[in-house]
Amino acid sequence: MLMNTHEARLDALRQELKSRGLDGFVIPISDEHMSEYVGAYAQRLAWLTGFGGSAGTAVVLTDPALSPAAAMFVDGRYTLQVREQVDGKAYAYESVPQTSPALWLGANAPKGAKIGYDAWLHGSKWVEAAKAALARNGGTLVAVDGNPIDAVWADQPAPSADPALVHDDGLAGETSKAKRAAVSEWLTARGLDATVISALDSIAWLLNVRGTDVKRTPVTLSYVVAHADGTADFYIPDEKVTPALRQHLGNAVRIQPRDAFVAGLGKLAGKRVSVDPDNAVAAVFEALRTVGATIVEERDPTILPKAVKNPVEQQGHRKAQAIDGVAVTRFLHWLSLEGPKGEVTELSAAAKLLEFRQLCGDLRDLSFDTISGAGPNGASPHYSVSEESSLTLAPESVYLFDSGGQYPYGTTDITRTVWIGNGEPFAEVKDRFTRVLKGTMAIDRAVFPKGTNGGQLDVLARQFLWQVGLDFAHGTGHGVGSFLSVHEGPQRIGKPAGGQSGTSQELLAGMILSDEPGYYKAGEYGIRIENLVLVEPRAFAGADGEYFGFETLTLAPIERRLVDTDLLTRDETAWWNAYHAKVLQVIGPQLDGEVKSWLKEQCRPL
Repeated sequence: MLMNTHEARLDALRQELKSRGLDGFVIPISDEHMSEYVGAYAQRLAWLTGFGGSAGTAVVLTDPALSPAAAMFVDGRYTLQVREQVDGKAYAYESVPQTSPALWLGANAPKGAKIGYDAWLHGSKWVEAAKAALARNGGTLVAVDGNPIDAVWADQPAPSADPALVHDDGLAGETSKAKRAAVSEWLTARGLDATVISALDSIAWLLNVRGTDVKRTPVTLSYVVAHADGTADFYIPDEKVTPALRQHLGNAVRIQPRDAFVAGLGKLAGKRVSVDPDNAVAAVFEALRTVGATIVEERDPTILPKAVKNPVEQQGHRKAQAIDGVAVTRFLHWLSLEGPKGEVTELSAAAKLLEFRQLCGDLRDLSFDTISGAGPNGASPHYSVSEESSLTLAPESVYLFDSGGQYPYGTTDITRTVWIGNGEPFAEVKDRFTRVLKGTMAIDRAVFPKGTNGGQLDVLARQFLWQVGLDFAHGTGHGVGSFLSVHEGPQRIGKPAGGQSGTSQELLAGMILSDEPGYYKAGEYGIRIENLVLVEPRAFAGADGEYFGFETLTLAPIERRLVDTDLLTRDETAWWNAYHAKVLQVIGPQLDGEVKSWLKEQCRPL
């Protein structure tokens, strides 16, 4: 019998926990690879609570009489969304990093409580923190044998059986053999025998493979153990293996059944093995400890090379942006005509944008679910539109859309905020939009010495909002993959405080980041402007060391009606004019008729 309400699902979970002798259970958005976006089979938190964001955790205590008996943990991106989607009578709303599931358990779990967790869904650092927090009140953390959500989720989807796909070396810019040789050198230099690579995008990059197992991210469910001799064991379900894949990988990559992964870890007994604690689940560490392997905690050796795009990947990104920019421009033109009629909805707008992307050819998927926020819904930075929440784009209002595409040569991510209607935008909206725009330009125009990290640049994006007592509760920029994850580390631009990882990573030539400051007025509107930028060398006569700047990759017009030109400096106006001249130069020749005429009007100098 299906459980069609979240209340019934929560009750069923509590009954399951009680039968196992557990006093509570922790439910993260995660899979066995600690992915940001997970397959349908792993959407346990969404099934249980209704929360549709990409980052969050729930803690459920078995006794419903306790107060609170359950809690939902999200960061500032989802403060509004979690209240709209998750029943506040069943779950207390908690904010991270101000608190955490581990701290909450330490304060709210009954004395001596046994709290269950799935070791295939949590990192080892989390396990240590949770154990310590519970121990202070005599509690223990218990690894479950089989996830209790799976036991009560009757119609849980099966993991994808789609075949793995070969990613052509001509698009990757480097062969898998060369990448594995670099990993071999890395292992040898550290006196290591092997490394466990469990992050799906790392596997895809290392082996030059892609897949369709996870919505919006072209990866295939698998594991890799790479060895110091340059060989690798690739653990992947048999049904995913094609003759083309075998030929592509060659004899140095041994294809093994995915369910043999734990047994494969057992073969590393007595070996020195590196594992990335930020990307490998606790179960991997436990399996290696059990057989007596020496675990060395090191960053996944593919992370940094993957982030530094080679010339082929850089050119691929430019190609993807040129195609994507045409789709976005056509959508903006369509929106300028249809939006003021008061008939476009958030859902129909997102569908139309997808249609324009599909017309451009080579689109393999979106890079994430389109954020389509009209008026007050735009004030939720990671708003997820649904049939129930979809608003009509009202004339004389603000509309924000954040979207991207997966193309075989690059991944795109763009946000534009537009004014719906033919009237003059409100003065407050223009002021806030222009301050966000100035922040976007400040990052884009930044020139910085070698060794600079994203945490040091973040203030450039916020300064104009800070001047009037405003801010935004998300990072300024994240790394972006090459036909891989739209959110890629290790680099990011954000406040260095609060445990935000990646802000201390040195920015290197070849890295791609988003540049996306914003402003959000709860209940009224949201503003965000996002371009992708490429870190590139900057030469100066007599320069004291190496310097870098950014090449703007994203090409689509920015809403000129929302700009308060009195707030722009001469240099900022020059940036606007140069940027739109480039948009017209690259995108214009791919358009004709009314759309091209509209683009020319949008790109004329301020």
